[in-house]
Amino acid sequence: MKKQRVVAAMSGGVDSSVAAALLVKSGYEVIGMTMQIWSANAPADDYGGCCSLAAVGDARRVCDALGIPYYVINLRERFEERVIDYFVAEYRRGRTPNPCIACNRYLKWEALLQRALELEADYVATGHYARTVDGPDGRRLLLRGVDRRKDQSYALYNLTQEQLRRTLLPVGQLTKSEVRRIAGELGLVVADKPDSQEICFVYDNDYRRFLREEAGVPEEPGPILDTDGNRIGTHKGIAFYTVGQRRGLGIAAREPLYVVALDAAHNAVIVGPRRELGAAGLVATKLNWIAIDPPQKERPASVKIRYNAPDVACTLSLARPADLPDGSASAAEDRAGAADAVTVRFATPQRAVAPGQAAVFYDGDVVLGGGVIDRALPPAVDGRAGSGGPAATSDVG
Repeated sequence: MKKQRVVAAMSGGVDSSVAAALLVKSGYEVIGMTMQIWSANAPADDYGGCCSLAAVGDARRVCDALGIPYYVINLRERFEERVIDYFVAEYRRGRTPNPCIACNRYLKWEALLQRALELEADYVATGHYARTVDGPDGRRLLLRGVDRRKDQSYALYNLTQEQLRRTLLPVGQLTKSEVRRIAGELGLVVADKPDSQEICFVYDNDYRRFLREEAGVPEEPGPILDTDGNRIGTHKGIAFYTVGQRRGLGIAAREPLYVVALDAAHNAVIVGPRRELGAAGLVATKLNWIAIDPPQKERPASVKIRYNAPDVACTLSLARPADLPDGSASAAEDRAGAADAVTVRFATPQRAVAPGQAAVFYDGDVVLGGGVIDRALPPAVDGRAGSGGPAATSDVG
């Protein structure tokens, strides 16, 4: 019987290396592949970030040890267009992007899968801590990884049914310590390699420097306003601020102030005390549903609003894109291309809901779907969502 062929995405880290090793052990015909996404401005070989030049060397040595072929494919232009350009554009709009989600969607599960199919492969595989199973209704489901501390299902909510059926996630059933133990037992050179925590193309983890020096985003000063509309300072440009930020505001006040909203239409940064960071819910657009159809009536779920945040109880209900404020950063685009939006109401108020980040919905371990946060809903007033405050103004999250 012919072996099933798998293209294993190799980042040069321990997780993808062990994923490839487990596939070989299970009898698959495995091809290791790394995406060339680094730019001419990347540091020298000693930079060890995901898919860097140094990582290629590690991935090649792992594939040699496993006795499998290894290739590097050039996806630099696609990465610049789909990930870096998006990253810069979102910050310039006063939004907080998640480049890893964009990379997973447009590179690993579009470009890499396409290349795998051209090689007549049956699957692509990665080292993500998540799982896939067949659901009772015939859908392919995405589940959290067994290691909840390392779970990466949040970053995979965009996967389609077709992509999920072509996906293998071998380390999703393991804990991180088990993965390192396996790598050590196999003698892989990456067994003790530290995890990459940074944005792969922001080598020093200073995104503001990246925006200024490498993306050429100019400083465009504007007003810093309190939530009553009073000007209390001047900012350097909304691209350099994020919702929830406290440091670097340059404001003297009687109590700590935080960025509670960014108003791109008026080039304003709105700040307030910690209590004003709260939101009763959010509106998300650009939705992808995995385990369910779009909910036609209110249903309970839980939601994660940031990668490292715990999920919180909520309710989901559909809202038409026409219900979004006209000034909303996503309204025009979504009216043109998306069929719906979802309103998420938290069981308890949540702080620092940032437009541009992903909101991912769960039922236990099962990923129901997700979308992009368009705006936060202001705190409830007399049991209802209020209509005032910064979260209700146009283009303010």
